[in-house]
Amino acid sequence: MKEIIHNDWQEVLEKEFSKEYYAKLHAFLKTEYATQNIHPDMYHIFQAFEWTPFSKVKVVILGQDPYHGQNQAHGLSFSVQPGVQIPPSLQNIYKELQTDLGIAPVKHGYLKKWADQGVLLLNSVLTVRDGQAFSHQGMGWERLTDTAIKSLSERDQPVVFILWGRAARDKIKLIDQSKNVIIQSAHPSPLSAYRGFFGSRPFSKTNAALEAMGEKPIDWQLPQTVLEEK
Repeated sequence: MKEIIHNDWQEVLEKEFSKEYYAKLHAFLKTEYATQNIHPDMYHIFQAFEWTPFSKVKVVILGQDPYHGQNQAHGLSFSVQPGVQIPPSLQNIYKELQTDLGIAPVKHGYLKKWADQGVLLLNSVLTVRDGQAFSHQGMGWERLTDTAIKSLSERDQPVVFILWGRAARDKIKLIDQSKNVIIQSAHPSPLSAYRGFFGSRPFSKTNAALEAMGEKPIDWQLPQTVLEEK
């Protein structure tokens, strides 16, 4: 079988790639990419998995579906490509990061440094039509990403799951809470950030949980400047 993800995630998800639902999803996506403007581009669909191998995941930050504006999405939840305006939800994440750990916001929204340290920035749905939020919901992605969440939950080394908003918190049923840590609050979007996201201190709580597990904490400070993606 063709290798889809070029690290240990391939083995974890391989059975899913050979199931009927994934074949239907693949056929749907072939048509969508040929006839519509889809985000991210097809070479970045699995970027979150590529940058954060299964064995290296320490934290999961779960999003819903990719940003649907031009040049924003590149396969990681909440992250945007270099040179793109920072979306409102990410601006609020930066505000909470400053309140929580005193880290001043940077002027870009490129979260690769987090991914490189073991923060899996995973959306439930990995593709979207331009300008049409949730347009690829229910096409099969949820089955694949649910399997990824369950596989991490069952792994010997525990994980910190950061669940913001109702859609993310619906995934709690997939997670073994007897050994993994769940940090949950309202979503950072402007519609809900004041209903419990601000003041929730997810970054310090995550690092405290990692240290309790014997893991190195995440350095949440992003670089001040980033290069354009090739």
